[in-house]
Amino acid sequence: MYAAGQKEMQQMDQYTMERLGLPGVVLMENAGGRVVEEILSCTSCKNPKVVVLAGGGNNGGDGFVIARRLVDLGLKPLLCLMVNPERLKGDAKIHFDVYVNRGLPVFYLQENTMTAFQVELEQSDIIVDAILGTGVNGPVRPPLDLVISLVNEYKGSKLIISVDIPSGVSSDTGKVVGAAIKADKTVTFVFPKKGFFLKDGPRYVGEWKAVDISVPPSIVPDLGLKLPNVITEKLARAAVPYRPQDGHKGTFGHTLVLGGSRHFVGAPIFAAKAALHSGAGLVTLAIPESIYPMAAAQSPESLFLPLREINGHFSQTGLHELLERLTQFNSIAVGPGMGRFSGGEKWLRGLMGELTNQSLVVDADALYLLRNELDIVRQYNGNVIFTPHPGEMARLLNCTVSEVEADRLGIAKNFAEENSLFLLLKGHRSVIATPDGEVFINPFGHDALGKGGSGDVLTGLIASFLAQGAGALNALVAASYLHARAGEEKAKSLSHYGVTPLDLIDGTREQLNMII
Repeated sequence: MYAAGQKEMQQMDQYTMERLGLPGVVLMENAGGRVVEEILSCTSCKNPKVVVLAGGGNNGGDGFVIARRLVDLGLKPLLCLMVNPERLKGDAKIHFDVYVNRGLPVFYLQENTMTAFQVELEQSDIIVDAILGTGVNGPVRPPLDLVISLVNEYKGSKLIISVDIPSGVSSDTGKVVGAAIKADKTVTFVFPKKGFFLKDGPRYVGEWKAVDISVPPSIVPDLGLKLPNVITEKLARAAVPYRPQDGHKGTFGHTLVLGGSRHFVGAPIFAAKAALHSGAGLVTLAIPESIYPMAAAQSPESLFLPLREINGHFSQTGLHELLERLTQFNSIAVGPGMGRFSGGEKWLRGLMGELTNQSLVVDADALYLLRNELDIVRQYNGNVIFTPHPGEMARLLNCTVSEVEADRLGIAKNFAEENSLFLLLKGHRSVIATPDGEVFINPFGHDALGKGGSGDVLTGLIASFLAQGAGALNALVAASYLHARAGEEKAKSLSHYGVTPLDLIDGTREQLNMII
């Protein structure tokens, strides 16, 4: 599945109409019909009172079809036209004329007061938002901004369903300027929109579902479009490394977790436990020797490589001890709990200079220590994975967090391409980018993951799948999906407040058991 923006959807619609010969009025009929199916599937009420709010563009045209189809099913919807009917044109006008020619009722906003409009909303069970669609790129103008505000007052008491995208949300950026519908569900056409996963979008779209309206997905390669991929359960299942029944610990790889310091003991333990509980055959924890007793007590299932240190941090002497054993490991995760220390940049350069064919996952303060060493990273041609959160990404680019969040897709894509690495840009709706310019969006996860140690679990999962033979992209897809879904499911029983890193590890095992 892809995610598309306004321009790409226009291109696909145009291709379907002009090259495939399917008229726009038919696409609109299909779209309205599919929304009606979803409306009826969302309610147990036998005769729900549905109010359809229709604007003047194609989104409004979908609304006209929805209202007419509901009438045909025996319901008594109310179509509320938000604009002067003289503004209607094209396919939308055709469907409006069909509706009116049948003598069906219309509430004209321009001929009524807002009080009268609010009375209609109050009497409804379901409010359908077909006001603005994907064309919004700025603030919603009066009186539609007031209409949207009134609709949002019923959030929680009425079922609010948006058509294609909540009115007021940018389909390209997810940005909301002023008013936007807060939908319970968004029924979108062909593909989800990029804005569902960016900026303000996730707070407005609610649950979403992409439905078929006869625009074939094969149009994407036909038009040469480069669209972000959306991670699904099916994609994640295919990405999990195969596990032969006759395998043994050597079959499933050896992961090295390299981290920890005097003040950060837990982070590398979370990463190591996550790696072991997701299938790695062996996991070695390489840590400063002073924290070895604490770490060993908390993770007896791991192997240990205590390294000589200086003031609770890794030292050059300890690095030499490590390098002697480096070839034993299939994947390496560096950074969890490592901290920043004098000579850290030199220490990491020394480590990377001795890598052979191991995949390297770089997280936490290892990202900080490599921020000025990206020329070394480029030499590994895609064998390195960076996993920054927005603050770490901003430091890598020497910009602000706001600048990162304003263009997550573009920043991730450009950074991965320019530095020949794989990137997982964390945050609400994580983004994966490859050295070849592919982008993947993880549509799962929420605030239950917002706790120290969650990222360390993700790092361990990625390193585990790499050790088991997965390629970098598959390891990232599988790990990010399982990590996010584990957080969602654990929150159902433990609350959004109560999910810990160890809960995520347990939840990941449960998710693995469900999808394999």
